[in-house]
Amino acid sequence: MKNKLLNKTIVSISQIKSHFEKLYGGDYSFQEKRYENAFSNFKKTFGVKESFVASSSGRVEVIGNHTDHNGGRGISCSLSLDTLAFFLPTDDNKIHIKSEGYDDIIINVNKPAKPIKGSSQALTLGVLKGLTDRGYKVGGFNAYLTSNVCGGAGISSSASFEVLIAEIENFLYNNSKISAEEKAIISQFAENVYFGKPCGLLDQTAIAFGGLNKLDFAKKGKIKVSKINDDLSDYTLILINTGGSHADLTDEYASIPKEMFSVAKALKAERLIDITKKDFFNRIGGVKTKLSDRAVCRAIHFYEENERVDLASKSLNDKDYETFIDCVNKSGISSLCKLQNCFVGGRVDQPIIKALSLSAPFLCGGANRVHGGGFAGTILNIVKNENVNSFIKNVSKYYKEKDIIKLHVRSVGTIVL
Repeated sequence: MKNKLLNKTIVSISQIKSHFEKLYGGDYSFQEKRYENAFSNFKKTFGVKESFVASSSGRVEVIGNHTDHNGGRGISCSLSLDTLAFFLPTDDNKIHIKSEGYDDIIINVNKPAKPIKGSSQALTLGVLKGLTDRGYKVGGFNAYLTSNVCGGAGISSSASFEVLIAEIENFLYNNSKISAEEKAIISQFAENVYFGKPCGLLDQTAIAFGGLNKLDFAKKGKIKVSKINDDLSDYTLILINTGGSHADLTDEYASIPKEMFSVAKALKAERLIDITKKDFFNRIGGVKTKLSDRAVCRAIHFYEENERVDLASKSLNDKDYETFIDCVNKSGISSLCKLQNCFVGGRVDQPIIKALSLSAPFLCGGANRVHGGGFAGTILNIVKNENVNSFIKNVSKYYKEKDIIKLHVRSVGTIVL
């Protein structure tokens, strides 16, 4: 199998440049140099002259904040930032990953070490375990990774890495037969069980599938993916990195699903999706003394956010952008007031609320809201193309150029080029 695959390796970046537009949109001038540098480092590190190349994006959660873990709905897309891997299979069943800015990962597939919680090594081991548990083959490879999916900023650097590892194993040892859904579920398992972060499935699903999609997590262990017939080409997605990392805020992040689950349990259900909105409001008065006020508010956000996702999805398919923008703005208000993931209690530093407040006057009919897990990290601004230059000029008074990130919707999921 390996000899057959090796006929498809590249020896020059020119062989894969045709992929750049669909991965990075119209402006990809710097990508060739980025690829050349990574390819050169791969060849020097491992003493080879050829390589396979894989790309795994980050993701933007457009709307549907913290609903996936309780069976809710969201709209998410893959984006034009990615984790890039140059790789080749090995014959010794050993994995050696050299990643810019991180310690090397070395794993013996036959005798995997105990995972170190919170590490890339743990994510890799978790993906291998998830694959073998589902009856798939795993094997060794050497890889050199570079990524501009910045960690701790809410655009899912860990999910980008997980799905990338799953796709490398899929390509090398499983004849590319593992579905995008399975890669997402395996990657979530790695992050939940091995890495130690209780994330839902939205991040991994958006990255594995690619494009702009409505995601429905009502059926446990399954993902309903409905493609949205719009790529937001009239708008630019602009992330502002607030300068605050959520890397040390796992407990704050984990409190959201924990409290939503507590509401479901009080109402004799496993997840909030198992209770209708009408039934929730009819019954919550009888159990509210068992629950914190915040838990009840977060449950209300869950139900209302699902309705906003449905309306936003329909609006995009109908090209009704005014309604779509209104849904996103209302999602942001709900995240602030009911979900309460725009700040950390007891702290005077509030980078998310500050960024939302500073950028709002310059949206000119656009929308903004907290992005991803929240508490710190990034905010999402959706700005009409004709207003982008003015928006960036104004917010540049408060944030550095490198922290104002323009993005395109990426049409493809994690892929070997």
